Amino acid sequence: MGKILTVGEIMMRLQPLGYKRLMQADTLEVVFGGGEANVAVSLAQFGEDAVYFTKLPKNALADKCVNQLRGFGVDTTRIIRGGDRMGIYFCEKGCSQRGSNVIYDRANSAIAQMNADEVDVDALFKDVTWLHWTGITPALSDNAVEYMRKILRAAKLKGITVSCDLNFRKKLWTREKANEVMSELVNYVDVLISNEEDSKDVFGIEASGSNITGGVLSADGYEEIGHKLMAKFPNVKYVAFTLRESISASVNNWSGILITKEKSFKSKKYTIQIVDRVGGGDSFGAGLIYGLVNNLGEQQTIEYAIAASCLKHTIEGDFNITSVDEVMKLVGGDGSGRVQR
Repeated sequence: MGKILTVGEIMMRLQPLGYKRLMQADTLEVVFGGGEANVAVSLAQFGEDAVYFTKLPKNALADKCVNQLRGFGVDTTRIIRGGDRMGIYFCEKGCSQRGSNVIYDRANSAIAQMNADEVDVDALFKDVTWLHWTGITPALSDNAVEYMRKILRAAKLKGITVSCDLNFRKKLWTREKANEVMSELVNYVDVLISNEEDSKDVFGIEASGSNITGGVLSADGYEEIGHKLMAKFPNVKYVAFTLRESISASVNNWSGILITKEKSFKSKKYTIQIVDRVGGGDSFGAGLIYGLVNNLGEQQTIEYAIAASCLKHTIEGDFNITSVDEVMKLVGGDGSGRVQR
């Protein structure tokens, strides 16, 4: 297996300590994260050869970010340095009936302003066999749409498998713009990752009998959604959904489903006590890629992906710092949380 490349923006995450609200905070903790970087870190923890591509300015904050990625085993040699700033987001963690809140300060970041002609696709894809991206990246700017189009076209010409997490962000673009752009770019995708809310927001497709806000999901409806997405995008071979039943900001039921043209595979369901849910979907995507790359089989792949994501919800920060052994223990039924001595 060759390298797995992820492409997108990484940001500096500033957050109050514990569960303080931003209005209460007089100290902000600094960590880093972003959808595609989160996937790269997770894959590196699973022993995969993960490469991350973005553009970051030449300053000490960006140096700290790159060094952290390297420390987690991610290949950062293809990152472009330049531009004026890296994006920032402020994260206020929710608890019980109070949901989490994110405030973005990412306008005019280096990767948002990057031009398509800065991307050398031959160098970018050297030894790469899998590309992962999310709908967050083209939402950054019109420039981002152009270079993602270039990257995706090159990936398909080179026979590279492409996965995408829809990841609709209403604070970055409108549903209409997302539909227009993603309806084109998802044509290059082999593995499509989503949840019901994103598939509804981007493509207007939802499951009957579900109430997202109320935490009611119709598992049977996902197979229909998956087939509709595969009909809309004939190149898509797999559609994977996370199913989040939000009891509160602190307690969720969490499961997943993997759909092919012939069959669907449902994972077991976990009830999770959430420490930090940011990056939960990214850890699911990384687990899915790991399972497909390593030929675990569809059922074991969805079990692995949802278990990896379940563990991420117990970890502070964006990154899922878990090993294959830890995930496999949970897949095997060891979810007691007992001290390992």
